[in-house]
Amino acid sequence: MRIFNEISLQNVRGDIFGGVTAAVIALPMALAFGVASGAGAEAGLYGAIMVGLFASLFGGSPTLISEPTGPMTVIFTAVIVKLVASDPVNGMAMAFTVVILAGVFQILFGVMKLGKYVTLMPYTVVSGFMSGIGIILIILQFGPLLGQASPAGGVIGTLENVPELIAGVKTSELLLGIMTIAILLLMPGKLKRYLPPQLIALVVGTVISIMFLSMDEIRRIGEIPTGLPDFQLPVFSSSEWTIIVVDAIVLGMLGCIDALLTSVVADSLTRTRHKSDKELIGQGIGNMMSGLFGGLPGAGATMGTVVSIQAGARTALSGLVRASILLVVVLWAAGLTAVIPLAVLSGIALKVGMDIIDWNFLKRAHVISGKGAFITYAVILLTVFVDLIAAVGIGLFVANVMTVTRLSALQADDVKAITDPDEADIELSAREKELLKAAEGKIILFYLRGTMIFGNSRAISRKNSQVEGRCALIIDIVDVTHLGVSAALSLEESILDMIRAERFVYIVAGEGQPLQRLDKLGLLQKIPSEHIVTKRIDALEHLQKQQPGQNLFKDCGHVTD
Repeated sequence: MRIFNEISLQNVRGDIFGGVTAAVIALPMALAFGVASGAGAEAGLYGAIMVGLFASLFGGSPTLISEPTGPMTVIFTAVIVKLVASDPVNGMAMAFTVVILAGVFQILFGVMKLGKYVTLMPYTVVSGFMSGIGIILIILQFGPLLGQASPAGGVIGTLENVPELIAGVKTSELLLGIMTIAILLLMPGKLKRYLPPQLIALVVGTVISIMFLSMDEIRRIGEIPTGLPDFQLPVFSSSEWTIIVVDAIVLGMLGCIDALLTSVVADSLTRTRHKSDKELIGQGIGNMMSGLFGGLPGAGATMGTVVSIQAGARTALSGLVRASILLVVVLWAAGLTAVIPLAVLSGIALKVGMDIIDWNFLKRAHVISGKGAFITYAVILLTVFVDLIAAVGIGLFVANVMTVTRLSALQADDVKAITDPDEADIELSAREKELLKAAEGKIILFYLRGTMIFGNSRAISRKNSQVEGRCALIIDIVDVTHLGVSAALSLEESILDMIRAERFVYIVAGEGQPLQRLDKLGLLQKIPSEHIVTKRIDALEHLQKQQPGQNLFKDCGHVTD
């Protein structure tokens, strides 16, 4: 595997235009996310540079633009609030340690080649989680939009203080915020192709505030430190170690999902194919470096990626150009951002929250699936009002239980117990029917097909009750593609019952995973080798030869149905 991402000089003009365009969009977004997180505008810029630079260098998706995103900012904001509340002195440093560890976990995910599994989550859970994050981002802007600092306590604290926020509203800042949102919502699509609406809103809002409002009348970003950021050593206490690790895993996982989903979008636009595991390593290095230099965590940004590609970007050179431009801003032009009103940045962040909400699915969820809608809305409520980790965990658990239940119901017909050939709903040859009929119900045939997962074990267990009193059990797993542990253990129950009763047991199987699974359970060693066959008819013919010329299983005993 090559170390660096795909960097080429064959498309210099397109990559430079793409990088410049992405940088223009990244600047207002990075400032907005930095302020919204509570880490400061400079943290947003540092994150945009570090994550973007190293993900472009070491990633596996050439045109992916990586930077702080709405979902990552919301998670990081919650981390900051929690850790600063527990340790006011070292809380912020510990929060950046979470970013560093998140990057380490992402690198591990990539090294372990887990990229193809990261996005295997039910859409109902992903939609609910992302929509919940969007709602959180909107709620957290209530204070800044009304001209006040965000109340302590996150979402709950903000909602509890809404009356006080409204009572203390600063009209000038509210109007600036409303104007910003109006520009973002109403800007014509044709104009958006040439000028990013976020930059227009930032410039217009700032100019109006300078022309018509005094410097002290409204809250502004203030001076951003010029030059390279200070190196941040990881900080943690033994009591907070568990919290830091859990938060880092969540942050890292969300970053992986965000980046890989955006990589798929980039692939569709460029008709290429990204390397998911390599991209996770690049994202991990980017977030690790961002945390070390006091920057926000980031991931693949859909907006920046799309506009960069549309401007002509085709290789990772575009990401390097973008990071270089932002670095120039930090080194020599950071002072120009001091007059930007916080209300304008809040309006930009609020619009991002609106865009994150999955409106397209939410308005149709109840029509598509009632159970799916329930999961989505439940995850939204848990995300907003309880806990982000609990939301994903509970959502995944409920979704998987519902899925297994549906699969089990659908696959119950794939488990059949046959004693009467006239009532069999599988295809039997004339000879097989003849032999089964001659057995007078003393042979029971278990026929399984498809994938036998743990949900099927219940159906097999129900059939096991029909084994009692039979003289022979034939288990046909020729058409089984995969035999799970739970299903195999259910079959073992019937097989051992028959062996203990000194009755006949036959296994009909090919040389595949199902037979290997039974062998690993030690069942094949308990069955005579001639009872392990590849065709049903062979088992039935062998049974008939046990007592030639006599009534089959004459001395077996009474059969109970």
